[in-house]
Amino acid sequence: MSVVLTKSRCINALKCYASYALDRLGSVLCIDKPSHIPHLPMFVSVEPSSICQLRCPECPVGMRENRQRVNGMMSSAVWERVLYEAAPYAHTIQFYFQGEPLLNARLPQMIAQAHEAGLYTIVSTNAQALTEDLANQIVVSGLDRIIVSMDGLTEDSYGAYRVGGSLEKCQQALFFLRSAKEKYGKSQVRCQIELQCLRLKTNEHEWDRFRKEYKKLGADRLVFKTAQLYHYADGHPLMPSDKRYSRYVKGEDGHYHRKKMGKGCFRVWSGVVVTTTGEVLPCCYDKAHAYAYGNIMDTPLNELFRNDKAMQFRREAMKEKPKICQECWR
Repeated sequence: MSVVLTKSRCINALKCYASYALDRLGSVLCIDKPSHIPHLPMFVSVEPSSICQLRCPECPVGMRENRQRVNGMMSSAVWERVLYEAAPYAHTIQFYFQGEPLLNARLPQMIAQAHEAGLYTIVSTNAQALTEDLANQIVVSGLDRIIVSMDGLTEDSYGAYRVGGSLEKCQQALFFLRSAKEKYGKSQVRCQIELQCLRLKTNEHEWDRFRKEYKKLGADRLVFKTAQLYHYADGHPLMPSDKRYSRYVKGEDGHYHRKKMGKGCFRVWSGVVVTTTGEVLPCCYDKAHAYAYGNIMDTPLNELFRNDKAMQFRREAMKEKPKICQECWR
C-alpha cells in the first residue's frame, strides 16, 4: 500500500475508534449524548462524475432519478479543497459515489495528487470508457486499487444488469489494465485489479466460472457482492435463487424484508462522501442528498464533520433510525 501513516493520521484514527466505542457504549446504556472526541474522517469518498453511460435498473443514476441534481464533473476547486482539508488526517480517498468516475478527464491527475499526498487510492468503474491510453495513465498515477464491475460472462447475463454496457469492452479494459501493470509495474506503485460481481439471478449459473477464470481475465482478486434492490417486497427478477446471497428474506406475511443487521455503523464515524458540487454527505447510501451536512465550498470539512447535523445523524444512525440506514447493507 502507498498510504503514509503520519503521526496526525494515526492519532486521528485512534480518536475515531475511541469516539465510536464510547458512543456505542452510550447507546447500549441509553445515554443519548455524543462523546465529543474531536476526530475527523479517516476516509473520504469523492464523486468525480455524477453522470453515467449505463442504465442499471437498481441504480438511481441509471434509473435517472434525482433529476433535480446538477449533473456534471467535480471541478478543480472542489477537488483541491477536499484534498487540502482531508489529506492531513485521512488515510484513504475513494474515487466513486454514484456516477462513472472515468468520465472525468481529470481523474488520473486527481489520483496522482492524492498519491503524492500519501493517501491510499481506490477507483470503482464500469470500465466502459477505459481505453488503453487511460489504463496507462491510471497505473502510472499511482492508483492502489481499481474495482471493475462485471456482472456476467456472456453479453446476455452481463447486459441484464449493466444495461447499455458491453461485456467485450469490460474484458478489453481488464486486458489494458493488466498490460499497463506489466509495462509499468516495476517502477510504479502496484495497482490491484479487483473484479467485482453482483450476485444476481441472471448470473448465478456463472459464479463457478468467475472463480475459475477471473485471473485469466486479468484480475488479481474476485469479490462477489449482494445486490441492493429497491422494489423487493413481492420478490424481484434479479433476486438470486439461493437466498443466502440475497439481502432480503421472506417473512411470515409473505413479503420480503431486508435482513437484520447489527446496529452501530462505523462508516458514519470514520468517513464522508463529497459530491461533484461539494455537498458533504454522511455515507454512500444518501443517494438523494437528504442528510447533507453542508457544502465544503462554504464551510471547512472539519466543521461540517462536527456540526449539529452530523452529530445528530450519528446519534440516530447508532439506533438505525434514518431511512437510509434501514436500507443499508454494510
